[in-house]
Amino acid sequence: MKSIKLKEMKIGKFSLKYPIIQGGMGIGISLGNLAGSVAREGGVGVISMVDIGYEEKDFYTNTIEANKRAFRKELQKAREIAKGSGIIAVNIMRAINNFEEYVKVAAEEKIDAIIVGAGLPINLPELVKGSNVMIAPIVSSARALRLIITKWKNSYQRLPDFIVVEGPRAGGHLGFSKEEVEDEQFSIQNITKQVFEYLKSNESIIGKIPFFSAGGINSPEDVNEIISLGADGVQAATPFILTNECDASDGYKKVIQQSTKDDLRIMKSPVGLIGRAVNTPFLQKISLGRIAPTRCIDCIQACNPKTTIYCITEALINAVRGDYENGLFFCGANAGNGKEIKSVKEVIEELVSKLK
Repeated sequence: MKSIKLKEMKIGKFSLKYPIIQGGMGIGISLGNLAGSVAREGGVGVISMVDIGYEEKDFYTNTIEANKRAFRKELQKAREIAKGSGIIAVNIMRAINNFEEYVKVAAEEKIDAIIVGAGLPINLPELVKGSNVMIAPIVSSARALRLIITKWKNSYQRLPDFIVVEGPRAGGHLGFSKEEVEDEQFSIQNITKQVFEYLKSNESIIGKIPFFSAGGINSPEDVNEIISLGADGVQAATPFILTNECDASDGYKKVIQQSTKDDLRIMKSPVGLIGRAVNTPFLQKISLGRIAPTRCIDCIQACNPKTTIYCITEALINAVRGDYENGLFFCGANAGNGKEIKSVKEVIEELVSKLK
C-alpha cells in the first residue's frame, strides 16, 4: 500500500489541518465540548442535533424549543473552544420529525456545515437557501450519491460541499440490510472505490467534491488504506468516544471501552433501520419482547408509540448517563477493545500517523 502525504485540505472557505471528520453521535455523545475540541485541532467537529435538549427542564413538554435552545448553547461552547480553527458542523437525521425546522435553526445560527444522514436529504438545498452554510449528505452507495447530486443540481442548482460515505461497519444506524452488512461487496473499501470512480468520471460536470469514508475507521492503517483508494479523508466516531473531551458520561465511555467485537450485535431500531450496538441487558430484553414507551415526544417519523418495540430516545438517554442495564450503546464494529482514554489531539495524531 502506498503512503499518502498529509497536506492541508480546503473545503469551501475553510482549511483543515487534518482530513478527519468526527462523526456525529447522539443522544448527547458529541456535543459542544467534543466538536469544539476536534475543530480546534484542525478537523471537522460534529454536534449531534438528535434530542440535544435532553437535559433541559422542559424537554418532555416543549421538546422542539428545548432542542433548539440546547443546540445554541452547545454551538456557542464549540466556538469558544475551537477559536476559529477547523470546521464546526451539526449532524441532523433525516428520519426525525421537524427535520426542516432543525435545519433552519442551524442555518440561522450560521453553523459552518450541516451533515444529514438516516435518509436522503432531497430538499436540503431549499432549506438553507439564502445562507452560507455548507451542506453534506451521508450516503451508503454511489447510486444514492448520484440520485442526490442529480436532484440537487437539476432542482436547486446546488451541489454538496462535501460528502460522507458510510459503510456497514459503522456504529449506530446503518443504511444496509442485515445480509448486506455481512457481504464483502458492500465493504467501505468497495464503496469508496465506486464513489471515487463516479465523482472522477463526472468531475468535468460537477467539479471536485471532497468525500470522506466512514464505518469502522479505527487505526492509522485504516486511514491510509481508505485515502489510498480515493477518499479525501475519513470520518471516525467510536475512537472519539474514548477521549477526555467526549461529552458522554464516564459510565458510557467505560461500556464502550470494555466492549469487544464479540459484544456487539446488529439490532432493529424504531427509526426503521438496523443498527450496531453493544449487546447490553436492554438489547437482550427487547429480543424477548416489546418494552412499551412510558411517554412519547414524537421524535421519529417512522415510529408509532402504540406499536414500537421500544422508545429509542429513552434508551439512548439511559446510555449517555451510563445506565448499562437499560441503555442502548451504539458502537462501531471495532469496538473499544480496552483502549485507554486519550485526548482528542492524541486520537487525531494517531489516526493520521501513517500519512507522511
